[in-house]
Amino acid sequence: MSEAVYSRLRSKKRNARTANIITFIVVIFFAIIVLFPIWWIFRTSLMTNAEIYKFPPSLLPENWLFSNYEKTMRVFKYWKYLWNTLIIIVPSCLAGTFTATLCGYAFARLRFRGKNFIWTLCIASMLLPAMVTLIPLYIGWTRGLGIHDSYLPLILPYFCGGGAFNIFLIRQFISTIPRELDQAATIDGAGYFRILFNIIIPVIKPAMIVVALFIFIGLWNDLLQQMIYINSGDKYTIALGLTNFRGQLKNDWSLTMAATCMSFAPGVIFYLIGQKYFVEGITLTGLKN
Repeated sequence: MSEAVYSRLRSKKRNARTANIITFIVVIFFAIIVLFPIWWIFRTSLMTNAEIYKFPPSLLPENWLFSNYEKTMRVFKYWKYLWNTLIIIVPSCLAGTFTATLCGYAFARLRFRGKNFIWTLCIASMLLPAMVTLIPLYIGWTRGLGIHDSYLPLILPYFCGGGAFNIFLIRQFISTIPRELDQAATIDGAGYFRILFNIIIPVIKPAMIVVALFIFIGLWNDLLQQMIYINSGDKYTIALGLTNFRGQLKNDWSLTMAATCMSFAPGVIFYLIGQKYFVEGITLTGLKN
C-alpha cells in the first residue's frame, strides 16, 4: 500500500471519528433539553414552597423531601384514579390493537369491492380535526344512546377499527411481508384467519406494540374527552384527578409536582418496556407502499 493511500485512509478514519464525536455531543445536548423539564418537575416535588420561589433557583434541592409524596398520597387518590384509568386503557388497547390488525390485514391482503374507496376514506379521516366530530359524537352518545357519566364513549370506539392511523400503520407493516408466504400457506389449505394468526401476527408484533403504545398514550393524555364524558368524582381518571387536585391546592407547587410525577410515571414505565419494539416498528413501517 502506497504512502498516499495509507494517509488518505487515516484521514478518512479521523474524519469519521470526529463526525461521530460531534454527533454524540449533539445528541446528548438535545437529550438534556428534552429531559430537563422532567428533572425540573421532579426536583420541585422534593422542595419546600419557600425553596421553590427562591431566586436564583437551584438545580438540586437542599433537602430531598420525599415526605412530599407521602403528604400527596393523603389527599390525592392516586390508586383510585390509576384503577379508573386502567379500566379505560386496558380494554381499549387490547380491542384497538386487535381490530386495527384485522382492518390492516384486510386492506393489505384481501380483495373486495370498494376497497380503494374505503381505504381513501380511512386515510382522509386522519385529516379531520377532532374538534369537528366532538359535538356530534357527544350528542350521539348522550341523546341518541342515553349514555351519561360512563367510560363507554371512551372505550367502545376502539372496538371499531382502533383508529385510522393505527390501521394505516398495521397495513403498511403487513405490506412489507412477502405475499409468497400467504400463497404457500394457501396451497397448504390455510384460510385467511389461519394465515393472519399463524404467519402475519408473529411477524408484525413490533407494529402491534407500537399501536398499543399510541392508544395508551392517547388515552392517558386525553383530558378533553374525559372531562366531557366523566362527571362523577369516583370515576375520575389520572388526568381528571390531577386537574382537580391542582385546583384544590392552589399554590402548593411541591405537592402538585409530586402528584404530577406520580401521574406520568406509569406512562414512562410502559414506554420503557416497549421502546425496543416501538423503535423497530416505527423504523420498518412504511418501507413498502
